[in-house]
Amino acid sequence: MTKPVVLTATKPVVLIAEELSPATIDALGPDFEIRYCDGANREELLPALTDVDAVLIRSATKIDQEALAAAKQLKVVARAGVGLDNVDVKAATVAGVMVVNAPTSNITSAAELAVGLLLATARNIAPASAALKDGKWKRSQYGGVELLNKTAGVVGLGRIGALTAERLAGFGMKIVAYDPYLSPARAGQLGVRLVSLDELLRESDFITVHLPKTPETVGLIGEEALKLVKPSVRIINAARGGIVDEQALANALRDGRVAGAGIDVWAKEPCTESPLFEFESVVVTPHLGASTEEAQEKAGVAVAKSVRLALAGELVPDAVNISSGVIAEEVRPGIALVEKLGRIYTALAGSVPVQLDIDVRGEITQFDVSVWKLAALKGLFQDVVEESVSYVNAPLLAQERGCEVRLLTDPNSADFRNVTTLRGTLADGGVISVSGTLTGPRMIEKVVGVNGFDLEVAVSEHMAFFTYVDRPGVVGTLGRVLGEAGINIGGMQVARDAAGGHALVVLTVDSQISAAVLSDISVEIGATTVRVVDLDS
Repeated sequence: MTKPVVLTATKPVVLIAEELSPATIDALGPDFEIRYCDGANREELLPALTDVDAVLIRSATKIDQEALAAAKQLKVVARAGVGLDNVDVKAATVAGVMVVNAPTSNITSAAELAVGLLLATARNIAPASAALKDGKWKRSQYGGVELLNKTAGVVGLGRIGALTAERLAGFGMKIVAYDPYLSPARAGQLGVRLVSLDELLRESDFITVHLPKTPETVGLIGEEALKLVKPSVRIINAARGGIVDEQALANALRDGRVAGAGIDVWAKEPCTESPLFEFESVVVTPHLGASTEEAQEKAGVAVAKSVRLALAGELVPDAVNISSGVIAEEVRPGIALVEKLGRIYTALAGSVPVQLDIDVRGEITQFDVSVWKLAALKGLFQDVVEESVSYVNAPLLAQERGCEVRLLTDPNSADFRNVTTLRGTLADGGVISVSGTLTGPRMIEKVVGVNGFDLEVAVSEHMAFFTYVDRPGVVGTLGRVLGEAGINIGGMQVARDAAGGHALVVLTVDSQISAAVLSDISVEIGATTVRVVDLDS
């Protein structure tokens, strides 16, 4: 008699490619086969990826196209941390592999480091410690200042900035903040006073930076900004390297226009040489914002939970790309377009709306397009906040900033088979709108409307929008100024409400347009508004 064959279900395989905390393994639980390898060793990593369902990494393991090609069964890449520089997210998305990270794992650690740097600069802790260890008792040389009743200027009130402000308030400091994307109501809830950047620079005794790194924020605290500050100011940057111009800061310290600084992040990392290193009044650290036991453990546990959800086919809170299997194929091509419309909207508006409608019209509405709401919000906040934005934390960011959101659908579309419009009301009552669609068999992404102007312009990495009074010669002037600056125009379209009335010109260009060139254009054409968006960052 033949014995029956018993089929044993195999467990999904999870590869741990770097050292993670025991709590990470505990969070995975008993439902997986756990394997280990040295992810930094390519000869060991690539064959280890062959039949795994998920891989957990930190910063040393590189998951690129080669690694993804080797991982035929891979469903999830989990980065136990915030940054994703070592993961090719685009290639993973094309391969249908979900990428998750732990975007909030380090926010407390980062805020605490900023406070630590601020205290260290206030009391000259680092040079006093170094002198004493060198056998020198320099008690009178290293006097400092109290924080009580001083003004702290917080540049950027995202989660880390808000936590930092909360902690500094505990020292009895007065808190002012600059964040063009935060509503006064939310600032009031946080107990801070919103001011312009120039006001913050003039008023603050301490300035701490908590912004994302974008083309607009690089060099924000530079030569011109440092002409406005008090000579007693201390400047802290534990956010992103390059937001504070290191050379400009060194010049200000040398001239006595700034009293001290605490710097954790650098324009180029690793950084072992800087003009800031020569000053005793500058405390420097090698990007330690997330380097605490708690942050590392939180990151590991968070991504372990995400892996469990992903391999169970459930919603993943910290996914940075789209998981497969739950979104209609017809809907997928529009996700990237709507996210870009969100970024374009923020660039046009210059602030986050208090009310945003995602208005979807056409045949596509027969499918569930709710993911487009998430995509729009992800784009809306991508260039606004310091932390990573995912399709799940984007609604929370909107809620925190007092932005009410609606998804509207209508099967009828007058001019295009399908069209999506982001229409938002700003705090001052103004309304900004941008519309887009996909056209042709290649599904080309196009902007087809801006603030009531009808047009049809392919979405590009670098776009510029100028409004002005319609008159002859403007297009020629634009071409001349950009040509003299060595900037090539890829496409251009002009729309107007009437001859001699209001006009809008939209440009796609091959490279970023500098602030100086934008200023020249604005003056020469008499522009009423000038807006740029760079989608390559």
